[in-house]
Amino acid sequence: MLLQAEAAAPNIFSLLMPFVIMLVVFYFILLRPQQKQQKQRQEMLSELKKGDKVVTVGGIFGEITALREDNVTLKIADKVEVKMSRSGIGSVVKS
Repeated sequence: MLLQAEAAAPNIFSLLMPFVIMLVVFYFILLRPQQKQQKQRQEMLSELKKGDKVVTVGGIFGEITALREDNVTLKIADKVEVKMSRSGIGSVVKS
């Protein structure tokens, strides 16, 4: 009777081990890179400044003419300015 209880303990551990391994792999393949990318995006949005050339999420190229806490004004053509959310900026164009 005691021998059967001791034999059952390693079986539970061996059953749970693949799930633990899957969780660790899931973290390093999916969650960690996504968190890193999100942190880089937040840094990029916080470092925006007047005069930066940017591309919006929708693909519009423009130059920042005014910054507020949560919105940005972009000059996309002569005498054409668009006010949009800061989160709508996709990337800063290196020129």
